[in-house]
Amino acid sequence: MLRDAALVAGKDLRIEMRSRVALNQVGPFAIAVLLLFGLALGPDRAVLAPASAGLFWVAVLLSTILAVQRSYAIESADAARDGLRLSGLDPAGIFLGKAGAIAAELLVLEAGLTVGVALLYGAHLNGALVLIASCAAGTLGLAAVGTLYGVVASGLRTRETLLPLLFLPVVAPVLLAATKAWNEALAGTPGRAGSWLEILAVFAVLYISIGTVASGSLLEDG
Repeated sequence: MLRDAALVAGKDLRIEMRSRVALNQVGPFAIAVLLLFGLALGPDRAVLAPASAGLFWVAVLLSTILAVQRSYAIESADAARDGLRLSGLDPAGIFLGKAGAIAAELLVLEAGLTVGVALLYGAHLNGALVLIASCAAGTLGLAAVGTLYGVVASGLRTRETLLPLLFLPVVAPVLLAATKAWNEALAGTPGRAGSWLEILAVFAVLYISIGTVASGSLLEDG
Protein backbone atom coordinates (compact mmCIF):
# COMPACT_ATOMS: atom_id res chain seq x y z
CA MET A 1 0.00 0.00 0.00
CA LEU A 2 2.75 2.45 0.91
CA ARG A 3 4.67 1.58 -2.26
CA ASP A 4 1.58 2.27 -4.36
CA ALA A 5 0.99 5.50 -2.46
CA ALA A 6 4.54 6.62 -3.24
CA LEU A 7 4.04 5.83 -6.93
CA VAL A 8 0.79 7.80 -7.17
CA ALA A 9 2.16 10.74 -5.18
CA GLY A 10 5.28 10.82 -7.33
CA LYS A 11 3.17 10.81 -10.50
CA ASP A 12 0.99 13.70 -9.33
CA LEU A 13 3.94 15.74 -8.11
CA ARG A 14 5.87 15.21 -11.35
CA ILE A 15 2.82 16.37 -13.34
CA GLU A 16 2.59 19.43 -11.12
CA MET A 17 6.28 20.23 -11.50
CA ARG A 18 5.93 20.09 -15.27
CA SER A 19 2.64 21.98 -15.55
CA ARG A 20 3.24 24.39 -12.63
CA VAL A 21 -0.49 24.89 -12.16
CA ALA A 22 -0.14 25.37 -8.40
CA LEU A 23 2.66 27.87 -8.93
CA ASN A 24 0.94 29.82 -11.70
CA GLN A 25 -2.69 29.61 -10.59
CA VAL A 26 -3.30 28.37 -7.05
CA GLY A 27 -0.49 30.39 -5.48
CA PRO A 28 -1.48 33.74 -7.02
CA PHE A 29 -5.12 33.00 -6.17
CA ALA A 30 -4.25 32.47 -2.49
CA ILE A 31 -2.21 35.67 -2.36
CA ALA A 32 -5.08 37.54 -4.03
CA VAL A 33 -7.43 36.25 -1.32
CA LEU A 34 -5.14 37.67 1.38
CA LEU A 35 -4.93 40.99 -0.46
CA LEU A 36 -8.70 41.23 -0.92
CA PHE A 37 -9.36 40.51 2.75
CA GLY A 38 -6.77 43.11 3.67
CA LEU A 39 -8.45 45.70 1.47
CA ALA A 40 -11.86 44.80 2.88
CA LEU A 41 -10.75 45.25 6.50
CA GLY A 42 -8.75 48.41 5.82
CA PRO A 43 -5.12 49.40 6.26
CA ASP A 44 -5.16 49.42 10.07
CA ARG A 45 -2.83 46.61 11.17
CA ALA A 46 -4.36 46.72 14.63
CA VAL A 47 -7.44 45.22 12.98
CA LEU A 48 -5.64 43.00 10.48
CA ALA A 49 -3.24 41.27 12.87
CA PRO A 50 -5.91 39.68 15.14
CA ALA A 51 -7.77 38.41 12.07
CA SER A 52 -4.68 37.03 10.33
CA ALA A 53 -5.09 33.44 11.57
CA GLY A 54 -8.64 33.12 10.27
CA LEU A 55 -7.82 34.79 6.96
CA PHE A 56 -4.80 32.51 6.51
CA TRP A 57 -6.89 29.37 6.90
CA VAL A 58 -9.67 30.68 4.67
CA ALA A 59 -7.07 31.16 1.94
CA VAL A 60 -5.77 27.64 2.56
CA LEU A 61 -9.30 26.24 2.41
CA LEU A 62 -10.08 27.84 -0.95
CA SER A 63 -6.71 26.75 -2.31
CA THR A 64 -7.38 23.18 -1.18
CA ILE A 65 -10.56 23.06 -3.26
CA LEU A 66 -8.64 24.22 -6.33
CA ALA A 67 -5.82 21.72 -5.70
CA VAL A 68 -8.25 18.81 -5.31
CA GLN A 69 -10.16 19.74 -8.46
CA ARG A 70 -6.87 19.97 -10.34
CA SER A 71 -5.74 16.58 -9.01
CA TYR A 72 -8.84 14.82 -10.32
CA ALA A 73 -9.08 16.84 -13.52
CA ILE A 74 -5.83 15.12 -14.51
CA GLU A 75 -7.51 11.72 -14.20
CA SER A 76 -10.53 12.71 -16.28
CA ALA A 77 -8.48 13.22 -19.47
CA ASP A 78 -8.00 10.30 -21.89
CA ALA A 79 -9.79 7.85 -19.56
CA ALA A 80 -6.85 8.03 -17.15
CA ARG A 81 -9.27 7.42 -14.29
CA ASP A 82 -10.18 4.01 -15.73
CA GLY A 83 -6.52 3.26 -16.29
CA LEU A 84 -5.75 4.07 -12.68
CA ARG A 85 -8.61 1.88 -11.51
CA LEU A 86 -7.43 -1.06 -13.69
CA SER A 87 -3.75 -0.63 -12.86
CA GLY A 88 -3.80 -3.13 -10.01
CA LEU A 89 -2.69 -0.55 -7.49
CA ASP A 90 -4.12 -0.79 -4.00
CA PRO A 91 -7.11 1.62 -3.80
CA ALA A 92 -5.95 2.69 -0.33
CA GLY A 93 -2.54 3.40 -1.81
CA ILE A 94 -4.12 5.51 -4.54
CA PHE A 95 -6.01 7.49 -1.92
CA LEU A 96 -2.95 8.01 0.28
CA GLY A 97 -0.79 8.93 -2.70
CA LYS A 98 -3.18 11.56 -4.03
CA ALA A 99 -3.77 12.95 -0.53
CA GLY A 100 -0.02 13.06 0.10
CA ALA A 101 0.64 14.94 -3.14
CA ILE A 102 -2.09 17.47 -2.37
CA ALA A 103 -0.77 17.91 1.18
CA ALA A 104 2.77 18.48 -0.11
CA GLU A 105 1.56 21.17 -2.52
CA LEU A 106 -0.47 22.85 0.23
CA LEU A 107 2.44 22.88 2.68
CA VAL A 108 4.60 24.71 0.13
CA LEU A 109 1.75 27.14 -0.46
CA GLU A 110 1.28 27.68 3.28
CA ALA A 111 4.93 28.63 3.66
CA GLY A 112 4.39 31.45 1.18
CA LEU A 113 1.10 32.47 2.79
CA THR A 114 2.77 32.64 6.20
CA VAL A 115 5.24 35.17 4.84
CA GLY A 116 2.35 37.04 3.24
CA VAL A 117 0.45 37.20 6.53
CA ALA A 118 3.51 38.60 8.29
CA LEU A 119 4.15 41.23 5.62
CA LEU A 120 0.58 42.25 4.77
CA TYR A 121 -1.09 41.98 8.15
CA GLY A 122 1.82 42.69 10.47
CA ALA A 123 1.33 39.39 12.34
CA HIS A 124 4.14 38.39 14.68
CA LEU A 125 5.05 34.78 14.00
CA ASN A 126 5.38 33.63 17.60
CA GLY A 127 5.21 29.98 18.59
CA ALA A 128 6.83 28.58 15.45
CA LEU A 129 6.46 24.97 16.60
CA VAL A 130 2.71 25.41 17.13
CA LEU A 131 2.34 27.09 13.75
CA ILE A 132 4.19 24.26 12.01
CA ALA A 133 2.37 21.51 13.91
CA SER A 134 -1.06 23.01 13.24
CA CYS A 135 -0.22 23.44 9.54
CA ALA A 136 0.93 19.82 9.30
CA ALA A 137 -2.10 18.32 11.07
CA GLY A 138 -4.61 20.71 9.49
CA THR A 139 -3.23 20.13 6.01
CA LEU A 140 -3.41 16.35 6.39
CA GLY A 141 -7.06 16.64 7.45
CA LEU A 142 -7.95 18.96 4.58
CA ALA A 143 -6.12 16.84 2.01
CA ALA A 144 -7.72 13.61 3.24
CA VAL A 145 -11.26 14.97 3.10
CA GLY A 146 -10.66 16.68 -0.23
CA THR A 147 -9.24 13.51 -1.77
CA LEU A 148 -12.10 11.39 -0.46
CA TYR A 149 -14.77 13.71 -1.80
CA GLY A 150 -12.77 14.18 -4.97
CA VAL A 151 -13.26 10.46 -5.65
CA VAL A 152 -17.01 10.89 -5.15
CA ALA A 153 -17.38 14.01 -7.28
CA SER A 154 -14.85 13.36 -10.05
CA GLY A 155 -17.17 11.15 -12.09
CA LEU A 156 -20.01 13.67 -12.07
CA ARG A 157 -20.61 16.53 -14.48
CA THR A 158 -21.36 18.88 -11.58
CA ARG A 159 -18.11 18.11 -9.74
CA GLU A 160 -16.97 21.76 -9.75
CA THR A 161 -19.99 22.76 -7.64
CA LEU A 162 -20.57 19.48 -5.79
CA LEU A 163 -17.08 19.24 -4.30
CA PRO A 164 -17.27 22.50 -2.27
CA LEU A 165 -20.76 21.62 -1.01
CA LEU A 166 -19.55 18.26 0.29
CA PHE A 167 -16.18 19.51 1.47
CA LEU A 168 -16.89 22.64 3.47
CA PRO A 169 -19.17 21.28 6.25
CA VAL A 170 -16.90 18.33 7.03
CA VAL A 171 -13.68 20.36 7.34
CA ALA A 172 -15.26 23.02 9.57
CA PRO A 173 -13.82 21.42 12.78
CA VAL A 174 -10.36 21.35 11.22
CA LEU A 175 -10.55 25.02 10.23
CA LEU A 176 -11.82 26.01 13.68
CA ALA A 177 -9.12 24.11 15.57
CA ALA A 178 -6.35 25.28 13.24
CA THR A 179 -7.45 28.89 13.53
CA LYS A 180 -7.61 28.68 17.33
CA ALA A 181 -4.13 27.13 17.47
CA TRP A 182 -2.75 29.86 15.25
CA ASN A 183 -4.44 32.55 17.32
CA GLU A 184 -2.79 31.24 20.47
CA ALA A 185 0.59 31.08 18.80
CA LEU A 186 0.39 34.55 17.26
CA ALA A 187 -0.82 35.97 20.57
CA GLY A 188 2.35 34.70 22.27
CA THR A 189 0.62 31.96 24.29
CA PRO A 190 1.52 28.77 22.38
CA GLY A 191 1.22 26.70 25.54
CA ARG A 192 -2.56 27.14 25.41
CA ALA A 193 -2.79 25.62 21.93
CA GLY A 194 -2.26 22.02 23.08
CA SER A 195 -5.93 21.04 23.14
CA TRP A 196 -6.49 22.47 19.66
CA LEU A 197 -3.51 20.55 18.31
CA GLU A 198 -4.93 17.37 19.81
CA ILE A 199 -8.24 18.00 18.05
CA LEU A 200 -6.41 18.56 14.77
CA ALA A 201 -4.48 15.31 15.21
CA VAL A 202 -7.65 13.34 16.02
CA PHE A 203 -9.49 14.63 12.96
CA ALA A 204 -6.47 14.06 10.70
CA VAL A 205 -6.19 10.42 11.83
CA LEU A 206 -9.97 9.97 11.57
CA TYR A 207 -10.25 11.35 8.04
CA ILE A 208 -7.20 9.44 6.79
CA SER A 209 -8.55 6.21 8.28
CA ILE A 210 -11.99 6.70 6.74
CA GLY A 211 -10.47 7.49 3.36
CA THR A 212 -8.17 4.48 3.47
CA VAL A 213 -11.04 2.12 4.28
CA ALA A 214 -13.67 3.63 1.95
CA SER A 215 -11.53 4.53 -1.06
CA GLY A 216 -11.78 1.10 -2.67
CA SER A 217 -15.55 0.98 -2.92
CA LEU A 218 -15.80 4.64 -3.88
CA LEU A 219 -13.25 4.25 -6.64
CA GLU A 220 -15.10 1.26 -8.09
CA ASP A 221 -18.49 2.96 -7.85
CA GLY A 222 -17.10 6.10 -9.50
